[in-house]
Amino acid sequence: MPIISSIGRRSWKVRLLLGSIYALLLLGGVTMVYPFLIMLSGSTKSAVDLKDIDMVPEFLRSDDALYRKHLEGLFNESLDALNSTYDSDFTSFEMTEPPTVMPARLVDEWASFLSSASVADYMYACGYMAANVSRTVPGGAREFKTALMREYGDDIEEVNDLLGTDFVSWNAFYVVPENYLPRVTMPQRTRFAEALNTFKRSRPGGMLYYHSPEGFFKRQYLKSLYSRDIGEYNKLHGTAYRSYNEVHLPRVAPKTGLARQDWELFVRENLNLLWLRADKAALPEYRGFLKAKYGDVAALNRNHGTSYASFDDVPMMEEPPFEGVALSDWSAVVSGWRDPDTGREYRIPTDHLRIHSIEFMFRDWLREKYGDVAALNEAVGVSFSGFDDIVPPQQAYHFKAFQTMRRSLRVEFVTRNYRTVLDYILFHGRGIANTAIYCTLAVLFALIVNPLAAYAMSRYRMPSTYKILLFLMLTMAFPPMVTQIPVFLMLRKLQLLNTFAALILPGLANGYAIFLLKGFFDSLPRELYESASIDGASEWTMFWRITMSLSTPILSVVALNAFTAAYSNFMYALLICQDEKMWTMMVWLYQLQERSGQAVMYASLLVAAIPTFVIFVLCQKIIMRGIVVPVEK
Repeated sequence: MPIISSIGRRSWKVRLLLGSIYALLLLGGVTMVYPFLIMLSGSTKSAVDLKDIDMVPEFLRSDDALYRKHLEGLFNESLDALNSTYDSDFTSFEMTEPPTVMPARLVDEWASFLSSASVADYMYACGYMAANVSRTVPGGAREFKTALMREYGDDIEEVNDLLGTDFVSWNAFYVVPENYLPRVTMPQRTRFAEALNTFKRSRPGGMLYYHSPEGFFKRQYLKSLYSRDIGEYNKLHGTAYRSYNEVHLPRVAPKTGLARQDWELFVRENLNLLWLRADKAALPEYRGFLKAKYGDVAALNRNHGTSYASFDDVPMMEEPPFEGVALSDWSAVVSGWRDPDTGREYRIPTDHLRIHSIEFMFRDWLREKYGDVAALNEAVGVSFSGFDDIVPPQQAYHFKAFQTMRRSLRVEFVTRNYRTVLDYILFHGRGIANTAIYCTLAVLFALIVNPLAAYAMSRYRMPSTYKILLFLMLTMAFPPMVTQIPVFLMLRKLQLLNTFAALILPGLANGYAIFLLKGFFDSLPRELYESASIDGASEWTMFWRITMSLSTPILSVVALNAFTAAYSNFMYALLICQDEKMWTMMVWLYQLQERSGQAVMYASLLVAAIPTFVIFVLCQKIIMRGIVVPVEK
């Protein structure tokens, strides 16, 4: 009984020990897996959710989080564009929420209007075209680039010639988000702009947003002039609005008061000329301005590229010109131009100016369709007091489209940063080809030079073997950065820079690999060599048929180390090969990380780890044999 009790106590202690070991191993595994999952989750993030630390991205679990990311992408990461379009006051994309009211029938009317109306290209912008904060490549920009490559070919130089662009490469391709509400920007008349407009017209409505001069008027002008508190606005204007939502931008100037001054200053100095129209009654003032500035019609024709017989033939512009002297003249006569000779100021009268925007087009369309606002309210289920109170339901329209795109949006956000990385390394230079050649040569020479050196030291007991081993150990004491500058100077003297020889030769023999191989070769039975020698085998036969055949595990370890060193060699590869044509994948990924956001950097690290992981998985059995066999011996 005492013996059985002693065995039971011993068995209990063994189980406790094993359990403790397994618990520690599990804890160690968790400490490794948790950071990996955090990085994996971080590789799918953008600016709106980059601060969230979670193993599973919230947008995969929550439609609200997905909606916030969608708005960020839809408005090209511009909060001003979102607030102007929705007439809102969100302080960040993290604060955005789905609309609480869904006027379904009004949304249908908006969709019907968009499908039938002739909307100018400058009136709307395409979403998912830029990500200047997250610094990644959104889906719209990728599709536009693909469309250009399909239309004009893969040669970026040829595309630059055809479209009038100056992109260095397809990886440097970008699109500037369109915003033609401020006075400072005008659409370009280039083939690239035409291609962009063609692409915009092909996009689904849920991926477009329409510029709102009214939202721009309230956000960029009124709220900055009178503060965001409607109380101050009411006090100065003698009104009783409950919020800025009740304030609207009139099509024409109010008759009197501070509201008229606001409208006039906004129209003449702030709003883009694209949204302005002048009545024909302003034609005498416009012609008088041209006559005062140019003196004779010949000078006008030279500057405007026209052929008028006299100033009386000059018509009133239907739309403002997009460029040139004509645009400058139109801007001058809208803002006000003083004749330096007579001192007279020429300016389109305020009462002859009007705003032409998507809001007024939509209101006119509804007025024509329903006749009066009572009929509209009954048919659509709304309660507007007048047509001027109608605001295009863009937020509800976008939310309705969002509900049908949730699956595709999740796929886009999960893969977007990885597509950016793969696009960059697949089409940027010869990074993959150079890396494959470099790693292949590094592994090949590591399996030739190091085993030969170790075999010689193992087979022939030289008196200086100990000193040689000590020297090999000393080479491991210095980090590679210490020798990079001397190696660079030596290779430059030999004129080997920007070659594969420069990458391979300095690391041809590895002290650690030779030391490791010699120890393994020493463990092989000496009788095998004696028997082979008696049978007449040459030294090469003994090396190749006996030593190398029995050393597969340790050779796999050496090969894996050589591959890892070559594959991850960034600083040395950049120093020795400064020509972009010789850059390896790691150098290209470093360049990508310099110009990309944190999420793209995470994605690039994970993509870069794939080849090493695959090779380790394929070689793990052989490597384990290399660990276990020597221990068993």
